[in-house]
Amino acid sequence: MSLDHFLQQNLGDLTGVRHDIHAHPELAFEENRTSDLVAARLERAGLEVHRGWAGTGVVAVLRAGSSTRAVGLRADMDALPIHELNEFGHRSQHHGKMHACGHDGHTTMLLGAAEYLAQQRDFDGTVVFYFQPAEEGEGGARVMVEEGVLDKFPVDAVFGMHNWPGMPEGEVAVHAGPVMACADRFDIVVSGNGAHAAMPHQGNDVVVAGSAIVQALQTVISRTRDPLTPAVLSVTRFHAGEANNVLADKAVLGGTVRAFSNAERDRIEAAMLSICQHVGTAYGVRAELDYRRGYPPTVNSEAEARFCAEVAADLFGKDKVKTAVAPSMGAEDFAYFLERKPGAYIWLGNGMAEGGCMLHNPRYDFNDRVLPLGVRYWVALTQRFLGASAG
Repeated sequence: MSLDHFLQQNLGDLTGVRHDIHAHPELAFEENRTSDLVAARLERAGLEVHRGWAGTGVVAVLRAGSSTRAVGLRADMDALPIHELNEFGHRSQHHGKMHACGHDGHTTMLLGAAEYLAQQRDFDGTVVFYFQPAEEGEGGARVMVEEGVLDKFPVDAVFGMHNWPGMPEGEVAVHAGPVMACADRFDIVVSGNGAHAAMPHQGNDVVVAGSAIVQALQTVISRTRDPLTPAVLSVTRFHAGEANNVLADKAVLGGTVRAFSNAERDRIEAAMLSICQHVGTAYGVRAELDYRRGYPPTVNSEAEARFCAEVAADLFGKDKVKTAVAPSMGAEDFAYFLERKPGAYIWLGNGMAEGGCMLHNPRYDFNDRVLPLGVRYWVALTQRFLGASAG
């Protein structure tokens, strides 16, 4: 059966699957219903299915021919803690939970590709499908990698995809090098001696000291780093005091750091630590930095990014492949796979969503017209990477 024929026969079914997942969103590490649905369809299609990775993750293996080459394909399954404002029939049935990032579409596209490849088996080697939980901030990819998923199911390269609202349907963006930034978090606790607000000389004003720290932190990006190397340091929280006539004895600041390399993360953390120590000393307070590493940068290997661009160009046309699009300061835990294996992560144009909504918006919805494009991409990538089966 040709892929065109398969999609003609099955696109309605796949759209129904996408709508079903959208209507029943599940948060990180709670994707039990979604995992059941994915596993049941994969088993029915004849794939070797392994469950329980990172709790709710599903890994499926498909073999054909005699080659020892293997390719890994990944989709994420979790939703976000957002109350959906859409009114269509497949809107979320779970208050406060919503597929606002398109993971319902990602899961469906990879399912469709797995089902078609299982029918045809017109490739030579092994395909490993990773249906991953908990991408939205909880690091399901990290857990799967730490549990040994890449050791038990070894692959030569691993590939991921994310829909991208605002990019026209049928366009693909693929970058060699950094695609997404790290997502680090920090807290700074400024401790001093409280006092009566009318007699500030009797204490150490942690609000003034904290404000000086906030101002000094702005120089980490603007004055201590190469301006051609992008990074972000944002202070997003500042809490101190409870009364108008009391100087607080503690202030707590917090925020995020985004960068495209681990070396930059190291430099930024060191600069922040120095500022806290020296500003604290200057103001007679103690300023303690708690810097927590989150998702690492998502970095595509050059050969695999070029390979993805070639696959997309053959499918959609060379003019539809964008290789000069700027990377995003958002973060993605597919980075943990790419730290262990060569591979690439692409953006697939989702068009402009209803009302122009972008990702993580309460009115966002995945564009169903993109489903067959994603299936075609995964199938073409697999066939090109593994080649035709001698049988």
